[in-house]
Amino acid sequence: MRICETIDDMRAASRVARREGRPLGFVPTMGALHEGHLSLVRAAKARSHVVAASIFVNPLQFGPTEDLAKYPRSFERDVALLEKEAVGILFAPAPEEMYPAGATTYVSVEGLSEKLCGKSRPGHFRGVTTVVAKLFHIVEPDLAFFGQKDAAQATIIRRMVRDLNLPIEIFVCPIVREPDGLAMSSRNAYLNPEERKSALVLNRSLTQVKNRFDQGEREAAALIESAKKVLAQEPSVRLDYFEIVDPATLDSVQELTRGALVAVAAFVGNTRLIDNTLLGA
Repeated sequence: MRICETIDDMRAASRVARREGRPLGFVPTMGALHEGHLSLVRAAKARSHVVAASIFVNPLQFGPTEDLAKYPRSFERDVALLEKEAVGILFAPAPEEMYPAGATTYVSVEGLSEKLCGKSRPGHFRGVTTVVAKLFHIVEPDLAFFGQKDAAQATIIRRMVRDLNLPIEIFVCPIVREPDGLAMSSRNAYLNPEERKSALVLNRSLTQVKNRFDQGEREAAALIESAKKVLAQEPSVRLDYFEIVDPATLDSVQELTRGALVAVAAFVGNTRLIDNTLLGA
């Protein structure tokens, strides 16, 4: 696996990988890799001649009181996992490589970036779209792979790619869960054993909504109320939001149809976790 730490080196590797029109697949990550990330790598391998991944803890998407400094970092372990999956190129730049001194240019998808996590994490999605746009510009992939766990992020990136006419096909891959149902996340490493047990309530709340939807309930307010009752069973879990939205616009829906996105964010101790499900999927 070729490890590139500079933009020039990454661009050179990309040119070689894409020679003769061979498709290049790309999996952007912030490291601390788990099976969810590796499922994206495997999806990329199935559709690409060469797979590139990135590891970059993007400071632009963290708020001033968030966990940038303590975000899990395990570079050597991550490299070993990617090599085992036969990833061809790893782009691992330093922050100063990605953001020149005095940089003041951002990419923002207005109308979407203020919804769901964007409401409680102002500026978060602007940071995401700025870094993803830069990564796309540097890596020049034909295909890019993201996880459904970050459903709002995936919607926003799709819109950015469409609006900016970027020649990249976006794939969104299913959530990967632990055997007990907890959605895999690098931030799960923050949880102590008691918090880890409490965190399961997020998936239980989503399952409650799915079950009631399958039984015929179509009123979003009733479904949300039933989910909140499940979440209230874990007093140590503090709800950020529980919403049912159109997955293409992230607008709240009142009368549900198949394909609605049910999304939850909550604090388990000091750790903010997210999860979601698509109704009827």
